[in-house]
Amino acid sequence: MSKLKTPEENLQALGIELSDVRPAAGNYISHVKTGNLIFMSGQGVDNYHGKLGRELTTDEGYLAARQSMINLFSVLKAELGELSRVKKVIKILGFVNSTEDFTEQPKVLNGASDLLVETFGDAGKHGRSAVGMAQLPNNTAVEIEMIVEVDE
Repeated sequence: MSKLKTPEENLQALGIELSDVRPAAGNYISHVKTGNLIFMSGQGVDNYHGKLGRELTTDEGYLAARQSMINLFSVLKAELGELSRVKKVIKILGFVNSTEDFTEQPKVLNGASDLLVETFGDAGKHGRSAVGMAQLPNNTAVEIEMIVEVDE
């Protein structure tokens, strides 16, 4: 019988290394833990800037959403020590910096959703909203916030 892999082992198998938590861009904190829930502030990305549908393609947006989720994982790792303490991903809310006529926000957010399931398996299946925005801070392509349930 094979042992289930930890989220960290899954990330390692994908070639993903977590980094330090990115500094806040304003007067807020990266997350708030209340009871067994963690509410994470939105995480943008450093490598993808511009509007989907003009400067960036849907495929680039997918990669940006994936990177945003990696940034959120860094917040979780810093708070919990071990990602295996995540019991369930409850919901993500994804903001996509997009042109007025761009309608592939759900395809962009699949970058984050796919990585959640690759990392946490069934516990990574979540509720989600994907919305287009006229602009995001620092012209980031994507910003995602997340709510997770954790073991005490």
